Amino acid sequence: MGKKPRVGIVLGSASDRSLGLEIAQTLTEFELPFELVVASAHRTPAKAALYAQEAAARGLKVLIAVAGLAAHLPGVLAAATTLPVIGVPAVSGTLGGLDALLAIAQMPAGIPVGCVGIANGRNAALLAVAILAAFDHNLARRLKTYRQELEAKVEAGEKKLLAELNKNFT
Repeated sequence: MGKKPRVGIVLGSASDRSLGLEIAQTLTEFELPFELVVASAHRTPAKAALYAQEAAARGLKVLIAVAGLAAHLPGVLAAATTLPVIGVPAVSGTLGGLDALLAIAQMPAGIPVGCVGIANGRNAALLAVAILAAFDHNLARRLKTYRQELEAKVEAGEKKLLAELNKNFT
């Protein structure tokens, strides 16, 4: 991307590729520059900590961490930076991501991590957009337009459903 990244996407493993792409696609829709790295809390802990320590100095404003199983990555990043960190629990193992969800949501007091639903990269990106929109009027306008489009889809769906009900049951 040509502009200086504002969001850092950190995947715990290359197997989290699809969630990374979902996050990247959503950020791109909002014209929000990002960077993506793979850094494991367990296999490359020094890389993960250093990435978080240097993130703010590089101009990043929010970090999004994707991790499965024990899902320590979001916490490792949050412990090494004061930037907001959003955790995305990945589906893996026998618990289907529930273990990752609980690990991310249950951070110790003092080191918070935002947490979205299991495998919900889109919501993680949208939360990053919302955080940054608080300080960027153009981004706030794009987010408002996006939410108005969601509202219009719901209204259109209701209209279609009611028409179908009237046709079939009256």
